[in-house]
Amino acid sequence: MHLRRLHHFLRQDYAVGVLLIVAAILAKIAVNSPLAEYYDLLLQMPVHFSVGLLEINKPLLLWINDGLMAVFFLLIGLEVKYEILRGDLSTPAQIALPGIAAIGGMVVPALVYIFFNYNDPLAMQGWAIPAATDIAFAVGILALLGKRVPTSLKTFLLALAIFDDLGAIVIIALFYTSDMSIASMVLGSIFLAILVILNRMNVAKTGPYLFVGALLWICVLKSGVHATLAGVLLAFTIPLNLRDRKGRSPLKALQHKLHSRVNYFILPVFAFANAGIELNWPQLQSLLSPIPLGIMMGLFVGKQLGVFAFCYVAIKAGVAKMPPGANWMQLYGLSILCGIGFTMSLFIGSLAFEDLGIAYLATDRIGILAGSFLSAVAGYYVLRLSSLPKDPPPISAAITHPQQNRSDQ
Repeated sequence: MHLRRLHHFLRQDYAVGVLLIVAAILAKIAVNSPLAEYYDLLLQMPVHFSVGLLEINKPLLLWINDGLMAVFFLLIGLEVKYEILRGDLSTPAQIALPGIAAIGGMVVPALVYIFFNYNDPLAMQGWAIPAATDIAFAVGILALLGKRVPTSLKTFLLALAIFDDLGAIVIIALFYTSDMSIASMVLGSIFLAILVILNRMNVAKTGPYLFVGALLWICVLKSGVHATLAGVLLAFTIPLNLRDRKGRSPLKALQHKLHSRVNYFILPVFAFANAGIELNWPQLQSLLSPIPLGIMMGLFVGKQLGVFAFCYVAIKAGVAKMPPGANWMQLYGLSILCGIGFTMSLFIGSLAFEDLGIAYLATDRIGILAGSFLSAVAGYYVLRLSSLPKDPPPISAAITHPQQNRSDQ
């Protein structure tokens, strides 16, 4: 009975959001209790891997952020490729509104953050933190509203998130890449070329792609470019139109295998490893300092302003159309939900401030959590209030027009 209930829970759209919340709460309990020392020891535990001259020696935290998150970006890449070729982004009309919204949702939050931190060169490294959206949380909030929200809004949110993720990938590649190793990049290019050849040779089995992709990940890790980009490059080479022996598309089959692993293991583990912050009075007071304040306002104010304003202009100008069945208030509520940064913002924050020490990492986390919490609560209630069921017809109308009411049934 308990296993059946667990299985039913995991099939719900909001399950991933609940697991992320639980993981974040457990991290905070660990950091703010006698377990803090063991929490830090766990994350800093060295994990060593070597084969011949190849050696990778990193703490567990970086294996999570560089390794597990590469699998997350592999899934993102698979979803992006499918949506562009077959799904909700396959025509210009479908691309217009979420693409424009994503641009506003990245530009305006970044400008809000810059407004608070323009005079601090080190703090400016975090400008992209509020530009991210945590799609798992946002979709989870929509799921809690059930049929109150039209399906078109969920489709719009998913498409917007795809553009948002593409933007995050470009930002990571351009702005959060350290000194590059030419030798590793050349070797990585060779492995990428092999992946393209496998695609051109119509290889339908995913095993060879994953093996070469793992080698590509090692090269990207050693090159100075962030290792998660290897997941995206691998995803773009997985065939969509071929069929394996079981008649399945390699891309869809791999996407199906990764979906539960990413949602129910990788993302909660990442949240547990990165959401641990001390909750004390000085820490809460630091929320008013420029970095966390810029992040919080970027997520809560910048996101909703950027997404909604860009959508409003695009729809009024005739460049894009309102999602079918939705109204302006619902679109505004969805814009607020886009301010839930959480895992993606934590990830970009770990890249932005990884060389500046725990003081910067701790302050950026409190801003991310505050901005994400405000966006989740406000977005939920705006959507709930704007999607109330229509009032039933008055009793007098039912008495006056009984035949009409029966025919409507």
